[in-house]
Amino acid sequence: MTTTEIVPTGAGDARITYHRAAAPRAVLALGHGAGGGTGARDLVALAAALPARGITVALVEQPWRVAGKKLGPAPKTLDLGWTPVAERLAGAGLPLVVGGRSAGARVACRTGAATGAVGVVALAFPLHPPGKPEKSRAEELLESGLPTLVVQSEADPFGGPAEFPALPTGHELVAVPYGSHGFEVPKRAPVGQDEVLELICGAVGDWVLGLL
Repeated sequence: MTTTEIVPTGAGDARITYHRAAAPRAVLALGHGAGGGTGARDLVALAAALPARGITVALVEQPWRVAGKKLGPAPKTLDLGWTPVAERLAGAGLPLVVGGRSAGARVACRTGAATGAVGVVALAFPLHPPGKPEKSRAEELLESGLPTLVVQSEADPFGGPAEFPALPTGHELVAVPYGSHGFEVPKRAPVGQDEVLELICGAVGDWVLGLL
């Protein structure tokens, strides 16, 4: 069952779309990137696959997307638009795991511990701007303060798995073969798009259930 809810925030109204499990054991809240929305292939796949495993998936649209804008605001405004949503979900009684893709992963890392979440799922974490490895954002990830799963494509121009520093205890990294920043697999790759999405859904589902 899918339902939606509007949540007022300091940055405007955010929208949650719930993909509910019949007998939920946890909630996984996922935000989108700075240039796209909740229609990203990885977010759609997780919302379709995880409810059957007892995980309700809450896809969260930032206020700037709800308002029809095309580009995301500064990090502080993103955090302002996310925090009340996560706090609301954390107060609903089920263990909450927060996460997202790209900029959404950064938001979850920065705010997760303060909102009552029990873990973070970072999909396509933008470790650095493309071609600028010296501008690392690793600190946000390393200092999330919660168990954190990173799911990263090997061909991600924002930082492949081999570029990540040693992760602290409680952090895990899953490498996705051949994928782009959007987990898109080239046609010449020996694995297909569906296989990659199944890998992502399996890894995230196993990890979230392992926290409980």
